[in-house]
Amino acid sequence: MSLKHSLLAVLVMLIWGLNFVVIDEGLADVPPLLFLAMRFVLVAVPLVFFIPRPAADWRVVVAVGTFMSLGQFSLLYIALDLGMPAGLGSLVLQAQVIFTIVIAAVVIREPPTRRQAVGAVIGTVGLVLVVVAHGASAPVVPVLVMLGASLSWATGNVITRQAGVQSGLSLVVWSALVVPVPALLLSLVVDGGHEVGRALTHLSVVAILSTLYTAIGASLIGYGIWNSLLARYPAGAVVPFVLLVPVIGIAAAWALQDEVPTVLEVVGGIVMLAGVAAATISRRATRAERLEPSPPAGPA
Repeated sequence: MSLKHSLLAVLVMLIWGLNFVVIDEGLADVPPLLFLAMRFVLVAVPLVFFIPRPAADWRVVVAVGTFMSLGQFSLLYIALDLGMPAGLGSLVLQAQVIFTIVIAAVVIREPPTRRQAVGAVIGTVGLVLVVVAHGASAPVVPVLVMLGASLSWATGNVITRQAGVQSGLSLVVWSALVVPVPALLLSLVVDGGHEVGRALTHLSVVAILSTLYTAIGASLIGYGIWNSLLARYPAGAVVPFVLLVPVIGIAAAWALQDEVPTVLEVVGGIVMLAGVAAATISRRATRAERLEPSPPAGPA
């Protein structure tokens, strides 16, 4: 990759890494599912009126929106609202790489390479260390909910892969339509109409800025740059940049929220990222990788 495009990739990782802290701060004033609905309204509207529908069956678009957007982000927001530390959450979400490898092998009979299998095993060991370390000093439920978010994301990855969808901005925008109504209805059921009304009529500056950041920065700008890089370069040259997200997320939470990970959490995180790196970084791109468009892989 050129220096310019490498810097753009780092910029996207910075946006996505900070996104966990931004979401966590916004959740102080808005219930998680309502906050999610607000974000995806801005992702879809008004762009859905100007960007053509993706070249995919509508059932695929709905499935991608259900798992990669509604499922992943509703569980992510709920986990943060339940007390999942933002920095640690940015790390645990990367378990989606391990889940994607396993689901692809079982569901669409796409066996992992030896490097991917070894990486998945190493990553799983690291993930177990993180869960055990966090569970020793805090409730483990938020971690399990965040793992559910990564599992939902991985399921969306496999659906995208199986359908052969090129996950450009059009898919991001149109699949976003799946989110707002179910998220709002669930919020009304879980939080009650009074709480939803109170939140909407008493939006703080932090909640508004957080919504704008997550919708415009993380979703539209982040995925817009990311998809353009994936269209230009092989996946093996672009996707490994995602490993910077938990590093930035943990550093941001440490600096801005005084979130200090334990020694065992750090060790588990390093082991997990080593496994993810082994599963995603290839020594050299094959001719097929250079010619075949790849779906995006990005967090929050």
